[in-house]
Amino acid sequence: MKKIGIMGGTFNPIHFAHLILAENALQQCILDEIMFLPSGYPAYKEQNEIAPDVDRLAMVQAAIKGNSSFYVSTLELERKGPTYTIDTLEELHQKNKADYYFILGGDSLFQIEQWKECEKVMKLCHLVAAVRQQDGIFALEKRAEELRKKYGAKITLLNTPYLDISSSMLRKRISLGHSIRYLLPEAVLSYIKEHKLYQK
Repeated sequence: MKKIGIMGGTFNPIHFAHLILAENALQQCILDEIMFLPSGYPAYKEQNEIAPDVDRLAMVQAAIKGNSSFYVSTLELERKGPTYTIDTLEELHQKNKADYYFILGGDSLFQIEQWKECEKVMKLCHLVAAVRQQDGIFALEKRAEELRKKYGAKITLLNTPYLDISSSMLRKRISLGHSIRYLLPEAVLSYIKEHKLYQK
């Protein structure tokens, strides 16, 4: 079956750390493609901090243009109400026969038991967790092993370059009038400027 990586998030805005993580997952897990999945109404985030769906979708499309292994899905943007990973995975499995690899930050492994129907989530996908800083690798390996034993989870720890970039940091820099050049693709920067996003 096709191996599809899922790169979810608000992408508010998308930046180079997202893209590098996706590219490393594609190569290290030998995936066929990566699906970028902008979330609609994230269950655990304040909605008033998030740019309109149409803008976040356009920024993702601009960021991944030219990479034939990357594509964007509007599945979560089209769903009404809060977005939960379990609902997305169940819908994806209904639509396509594929092996899904859910890409997430290593810190999410420590919080995953708080997710809605976490046991089912771990049955429906292979977790790919980014090791962002090497000094945290031992705690992450221990946590991965705990989840494997408790839930039979399939977990790969991904070695990826650590970039200290976050969407919240970019939004703050924009609101203060600071440069964000070289922190995200030029096409995304142009879109943000053209549409005056994240300005106060």
